[in-house]
Order: sequence, then structure tokens, then C-alpha cells
Amino acid sequence: MILSQSQPYLTPEAYLESEKTSQIKHEYIQGQIYAMAGASDAHVTITANLVAILRNHIRGSGCRLYVADMKARIESLNIYYYPDLMVTCDPRDANFDYFKRYPCLIIEVLSPSTEAIDRGDKFSDYQELESLQEYVLVSQTRQRVDCFRRNDQARWELYSYRGNQDLQLSSINFSCTLADVYEDVSFSINEVQVK
Repeated sequence: MILSQSQPYLTPEAYLESEKTSQIKHEYIQGQIYAMAGASDAHVTITANLVAILRNHIRGSGCRLYVADMKARIESLNIYYYPDLMVTCDPRDANFDYFKRYPCLIIEVLSPSTEAIDRGDKFSDYQELESLQEYVLVSQTRQRVDCFRRNDQARWELYSYRGNQDLQLSSINFSCTLADVYEDVSFSINEVQVK
């Protein structure tokens, strides 16, 4: 993310209106906007794989899958993020055209420039969403997925998936192999793939 210096403070309403016509996506954090960078081949391929398998899974369930261009609204913190993928099963989200407030699942495909933010501040911010049951971080440099799942005591537990394991997403009663997630992804020779 890169801070846009075009305005010192932007209201949420002005932000939402400007995003409708902006050529560049921006995330909104407490009055400041941050330009979003482009994505690598691996990032786009992983995202496309997840869209294909998740969309087929939730079809007819009443849940909706959103990709990259839909904002997640964290009202208590005055924040709008663009998750890579987001699933909401809450009918109240049908009332919002440009953002969703009640996701049960958020997935971020990690990039070297965003991994620290995705694991740190964003995860902390997303925890404010009472509807969120799972926050999933997908590596694009090796076959590894970290799933943070909210337990019955409202504490977050980490489930790491590697190699030939099956990814489990309890929020939508879903599982698939990591090979499905990483289909057609080429890892660099210098990057180590965890077996």
C-alpha cells in the first residue's frame, strides 16, 4: 500500500463516491487512502483457482463470494479494505452495493510487500468483525496456507496447511487439496516449496 497524499482527510462518504470512478483502487484507513499495487502471476493464478473452487462449492447456499473489487467495511475502526476474496452468508449484506459488513471468511494471497501488513494490522483490524469466522493467508512463494479460525471462546487458533494436506474451511464447510489451490503456479528455483 502506498499513502495517497492527494487529501489530508477524506470522509467515508467521499471515499466511497470517489472509488466508483477511480482508475486505481484505494483502501481507506481512518480518513487516509492507500493506493493498491498490481499483482504477480502467482497471485492472480491462486486467486483464480480459489474463485473457481469456492464459487462451485457455495452455489445455491445463500452465500456470496466476492473477489478483489469488493470492499470489507470495518465500521468500528472507520476502515475499508479490499480483501483478495471474501465470503458472506449474511442476508444483511445484500443491502450494500459497494462494501460488505458481515463476511464469515476473508482470504488474502500474500505478497512480499504486503505480508507483514496482512499478518499484523489487517488481521488485527479484521478481528473487529464479529461475523468473521476465518482469516486465511495464502503464500504465493511456497505451498503453504495459514488459516486463523475463531473458536467457541472467540479466540483465534492457527491451522497451517502444507504440502499434500487438505485445506479445511469450516466457515463454509469446505475442503480441497493444496494442489487445487496451487494449480498452474510455478515457484521460483530460489524459493523453497515446503513438502
